[in-house]
Amino acid sequence: MPHIAVLGSANLDFVVTQPRLAKPGETIFGHDFVTVPGGKGLNQAVAAARAGGNVAFLGAVGADDAGRVLRACLDAEGIDLSGLIEVAGATGTAHIAVVDDGENSIVVVPGANAAVTELDDVTRSHIAGASALVLQLERPLELVAEALAFARASGVRTVLTPAPARPLAPELLGLVDILVPNAGEACELAGVDDELVAARALSQQAATVIMTRGAHGSVIARAGEVIAEVPARRVNAVDTTAAGDTFVGALIARLTAGDELDDAVRTASVAASITVTRPGATSSIPTWDEVAAAL
Repeated sequence: MPHIAVLGSANLDFVVTQPRLAKPGETIFGHDFVTVPGGKGLNQAVAAARAGGNVAFLGAVGADDAGRVLRACLDAEGIDLSGLIEVAGATGTAHIAVVDDGENSIVVVPGANAAVTELDDVTRSHIAGASALVLQLERPLELVAEALAFARASGVRTVLTPAPARPLAPELLGLVDILVPNAGEACELAGVDDELVAARALSQQAATVIMTRGAHGSVIARAGEVIAEVPARRVNAVDTTAAGDTFVGALIARLTAGDELDDAVRTASVAASITVTRPGATSSIPTWDEVAAAL
């Protein structure tokens, strides 16, 4: 079975649901509090596995209770953990405020995610043997850049979620086969305010850009042109946490399974639409049976 390598972050999420975001210096009451596994890399790995992918997770956790929780979560999904590194210090955490309209605000404390800055032999072996390498920007940028270059030299398809958004050199974007930003990230990367202009501009650097736009669906761009628009499935959103990660995980799982790009994007959109109807990160990611039933 084709192998998907996810090099990314793993965090323990501390999630508060609340009526609105607090103003500076203000104290407000929340409705609920939960602690759940998360991190963009872990979420994408779980989403890919639940969409039928054969996944290896290449991450780092601390030798603490949080690290053991994250390891158990990944193991329960049947994800290969031979590339999961245990480091001194604390596991990464994310502190998430989810407001009543489903939007969220997130502060990440990287912890162990920032401890590894170069590829080791085990990680290189996983990447070289993969059909696709999935990355985000919650790990050190030098590690992401090295992994992209190594994957390109090894003939491995690369998929990058440019989040949290930060300036990226054209040379790095040139190593990306599929760039999956949301509209805000695309505009920030391209330095423009218009979403479609941003998608077209970025597609002159990365080979393919799939820009997600929430309720407005997705845009696919190549070589400076928008080649397709995929509508969103209408749902009542309660929490957008992990929606983008679900989209990416389902997308690469279906592409690796042999689906055409347009079909894979439609499937990923349906998977993400299910995620936003549920609270939490990994707990909200649907199974393949749930996605298939909604297609």
